[in-house]
Amino acid sequence: RRKLRSDVAAAFPSLSTEQLAELVPNKEELNVIKIYSHKGEAITVYMNHRNPILFEVEKVLYPTVYTLWVYPDLLPAFATWPPVLQKLAGGADLMLPGVVVPPSGLPQVQRGTLCAVTLLGNRAPVAVGVATMSTEEMLAAGMKGKGFAVLHTHLDHLWEYGDKSSPPTLAPLVTDSAAVENAGDEEELQGKEPGSSCSPEPEQHVDIRDLSLRDRDTCAELLGKEELHENRAAQPAEDASTEGQQEAGDSRTPQEQMDALFNQCFFHALKCKVKKSDLPLLTSTFLGSHMVSCCPAGKQLDIKKSSYKKFSKFLQCMQQQRILQVKELSRGVESIVDVDWKHPDIKAFAVPEGLSSASAAQDSKSEDREQVYHAPEIIPLYGVSTKMIPLFQESGHRKGSILSSSEVRNIIINYVKSNELVDETNKNFVKVNAILCDCLLDKSEQDEISHLKWDELLSRCLERLQPLHQVTFSGQEPVVRKGNIEPIDISIAQRSSNKKVTIIKNLELYGLDPQCVANTLQQKVQASATISPAPGTKDRVQVQIQGNQIHHLAKMLLEEYQLPRKYIQGLDKAPKLGRKK
Repeated sequence: RRKLRSDVAAAFPSLSTEQLAELVPNKEELNVIKIYSHKGEAITVYMNHRNPILFEVEKVLYPTVYTLWVYPDLLPAFATWPPVLQKLAGGADLMLPGVVVPPSGLPQVQRGTLCAVTLLGNRAPVAVGVATMSTEEMLAAGMKGKGFAVLHTHLDHLWEYGDKSSPPTLAPLVTDSAAVENAGDEEELQGKEPGSSCSPEPEQHVDIRDLSLRDRDTCAELLGKEELHENRAAQPAEDASTEGQQEAGDSRTPQEQMDALFNQCFFHALKCKVKKSDLPLLTSTFLGSHMVSCCPAGKQLDIKKSSYKKFSKFLQCMQQQRILQVKELSRGVESIVDVDWKHPDIKAFAVPEGLSSASAAQDSKSEDREQVYHAPEIIPLYGVSTKMIPLFQESGHRKGSILSSSEVRNIIINYVKSNELVDETNKNFVKVNAILCDCLLDKSEQDEISHLKWDELLSRCLERLQPLHQVTFSGQEPVVRKGNIEPIDISIAQRSSNKKVTIIKNLELYGLDPQCVANTLQQKVQASATISPAPGTKDRVQVQIQGNQIHHLAKMLLEEYQLPRKYIQGLDKAPKLGRKK
């Protein structure tokens, strides 16, 4: 508690000694909890009077809106229009056209400065964000572009951990009578609502803007938001060109034009790119490799600018028309399993003139499709089981709470120290109290073991927690699955006439398209490769290729696809050098 108070004093020097003692009290209950952002980063939250008062990310402290309502002048504040709050809580950053410039001028801040966002007419902050440019740069840019990367808002997921109270009404220090004249800027801001930024900034705070603490459903709606926000920089010019096209005779809205572009590329890809032998085909591969290659020059597919908003919804619409069938072959990974090539819409589609030659050029590059693949980020996690609740409830965790191994370690260490369980004579040992006995020892051990070594204590704890893992594919939201992830399994089988074949399983779990892997291997080793249902699994396939091809597989999976060796099983079965495969 003393360290926290000194950290708060260093982070917010404007707080007086009395305010500091009030924010971090000596005797009142102060709870610490861990939560996770949609990106998977661990966030420490400090609770007082059942409200979150501070949150810490990468050893940097930030105040919550509950704290700012008590100390509204703790951070430099920028005002915006009341309707904008819903946009910020929904995942948007604050754009400069939505910032109200008072007659007295904007507060002087530097890039990376932590700031508060208020609503016009009320000094109570409703959001916390990091300035992406200095005040001088904002004015020099004509108050256009992104001004603040928003970290936390009123109405978001972190706010819901508290009593869910509304902001108090605090009169502005200076009445901004001229601000109402800028009401037209509100519409301009809403037209520029961004997703979470991905543009690189040199300041250390800027990485935090990916730590969305907002409603999880909103995070799901922002899938692919990094690509969306990169396009926002050029949005004014794009909007101008779109308006010019409409004036030239295209009366469709930009959304209708994007819907039409998706339909065109969809039918073009099914008619000219996808073959029956390609199925099952990952939906991400279908979009990234097939539909994108059918997009006309000068245009770009952007699902967020369409009425569908998500590619899965677009495919669901096509499935309702019985054009294709999509299944989730493994959790969180969807594949196209069937296409009705006799469907009237596919048969009636005519490839637009000028695209045939472009398609042929794209086909010549199909050998390089596997280079588009990005290995998923896999993080082992642990869930608090029923038996382990007594050991973890002291740190504020309940059944089902998800923790990383380092967090489990810290919780156990803090529990041992707070309960004074370290052996006085040998600090390498921990005394086993009643809770540790019930949680970590078998019945046959409970009368025999009174002390445990630190490493044995931690390993026993991890063994008794529920194993989980989090998989994050490039451009997608993290998916947490039960159990440990199955490795890519490579085995050698013997067929008739003493011929050997290499069999590869579980490629789908890592976002790899088995058909693409089979095609690539077949070209590299000049041997026959086939795909067949994997025995003992539901809706999974395996790749089978003639000969012992583990050397080629190892090079492809480890070097080209950059998959960690620990997730590949069977590389030791490679033939020894100097012998025939």
